[in-house]
Formats: sequence, structure tokens, C-alpha cells
Amino acid sequence: MSKEELKELLLSWDATLQIEEDSEFLQVVVQKENLLKFCKSLKNDPKTKFDYLFCVIGMDWGKELGVIYHLESTTLKHELVVKVKTEDRENPELDSVWEVWRTAELHEMEVFDFFGITFKNHPNLKRLFLTPEWTGYPLRKDYVDEANMVIK
Repeated sequence: MSKEELKELLLSWDATLQIEEDSEFLQVVVQKENLLKFCKSLKNDPKTKFDYLFCVIGMDWGKELGVIYHLESTTLKHELVVKVKTEDRENPELDSVWEVWRTAELHEMEVFDFFGITFKNHPNLKRLFLTPEWTGYPLRKDYVDEANMVIK
């Protein structure tokens, strides 16, 4: 399926999608309340069959926190980037997609660890790399670590 065909199909599912076409892969921004339903459709619809979640990245866009999902259909040979954002920096929360793609379970733990985004319905959300007593989320742009500051 071409990028244009995929774009038209996805917009027919959810007219609120924002489309970003300035890269090699089609990128869509989905509203956080539509994320889980949208991801289930991406995997289960015979026209898309996105069966492989190969990368999950936490992001701090400054005003918003969010997650970027990189998907591939191993049978139909197309790829898609899905972005979801939240403006709530105090208690950022998104739906977990681990029940759609099991690989998300570990990736979401990493995003939680470094960005503090809580994933609703995640089976075992906890710190993955940092110790349980660690304070803060070191990959956020507003994170300050006085003990390990690099002096220029």
C-alpha cells in the first residue's frame, strides 16, 4: 500500500488524525483517547496488518510529553509512525498498547522510567534501569541533576 493509500484509509478510520508527511515514513498523530482503538485496528485490519512494533520512543516536545511508535507489516511490507501526546506534564498518562503488541511491555517500562509517562493497564509498570528511589525523569527537558551537572 502506498503512503497516499494508507493515509486515506487511516483518515477514514479517524478524521481527527494529524498527518505528517515530511519524512520517509507516513507519520500520524492520534488523539490520546483514540490510541488503543486505533492501534488495535492497525494490527487487525486485513488492509494494514501492522503486526510488528519495532521501536517505542518517549519524547519531550517541551510543552507536551508523548510516545512515538514505529510499526511494520511483515506481510504487506509497509511501515507507519504513530505519535501520541499529552499536555499533562504533572501526571502524564497514556493507554498501554502491550495487549496489541507484546513488545510494548518492556518499551513502555523504559519510557516510564526516563520520562515518567504512566501507561494505563500495563501489567507491570515499574522502573527498568533506574533504582526505585531515583527522583525525577532524566530524559525530560526540564530535568535538573545538580550532583552530575556537566560544567562547560
